[in-house]
Amino acid sequence: MKLKIAILMLFIFTVCITGCSSALDNTYGSGHIPPGESSTYDKKTPAYNKKHLATQRPYEVKGERYTPIHSATGFVQTGKASWYGSQFHGRKTSNGERYNMYDMTAAHKTLPMNTWVSVHNLENNKKIIVRINDRGPFIAGRIIDLSYTGAKRIGIVGPGTAQVRVTALGQAASYSEKTKTPVTFTPLDYWKGNFTVQIGAFKVKTNAEKYRDKLSKTYENAHIETFTDDRGTFYRVRIGRFSNLQDAITFSEKIITQGFGSAFAVAE
Repeated sequence: MKLKIAILMLFIFTVCITGCSSALDNTYGSGHIPPGESSTYDKKTPAYNKKHLATQRPYEVKGERYTPIHSATGFVQTGKASWYGSQFHGRKTSNGERYNMYDMTAAHKTLPMNTWVSVHNLENNKKIIVRINDRGPFIAGRIIDLSYTGAKRIGIVGPGTAQVRVTALGQAASYSEKTKTPVTFTPLDYWKGNFTVQIGAFKVKTNAEKYRDKLSKTYENAHIETFTDDRGTFYRVRIGRFSNLQDAITFSEKIITQGFGSAFAVAE
């Protein structure tokens, strides 16, 4: 009988601990909603990749509109940091990765994806470096949501929030052989490079080829880009060639008025 009572008490204790953990995550997590079209995310490449341009589009959450900035250069922001943990562990982040609460990552509403930032806890003077791979937090007064590990290292897990200063460092240019953390950075800028315009995506390759051949009679650089994710393989049809994002956006807006149902700029 004593053994049965002990087992029952252990079960009740386990349930209580699990419940408390979920409650903490619900309080300090913020609900991360991936904006843009998921088909433009390159899920195979966790590191910086300009195919993540969908995350640069304006988006709306809870009736409020957010416009991601095109460059992280010189970005500094002071406000409340929070964290999110097991409730979101394994879910997709806004750039297509799976959230890992033990990685040094964070969510920010407007910084370009894969920007590395320094987070300085102004209440205890502790600092960390994390990579932005998600959007959020969508709670008033908060500017960044840290992973569980990031929050733990600067003393935020217990209180749930803290006043911090976020300073954008840029894209990692080199890493420490010992710690594997970035040591030098280059600024992130989505506005320069090679761009084109996507106007369709097909599951059947022959359909994509027919559409490409038809468009090649009128438009420059009509081509197909193959993309595979957990839904299968897609054949994306693209046209045009541009050296900056703004020209690609202008062209996509123009051809929509000419009858194309969908068109948006992408980097190549």
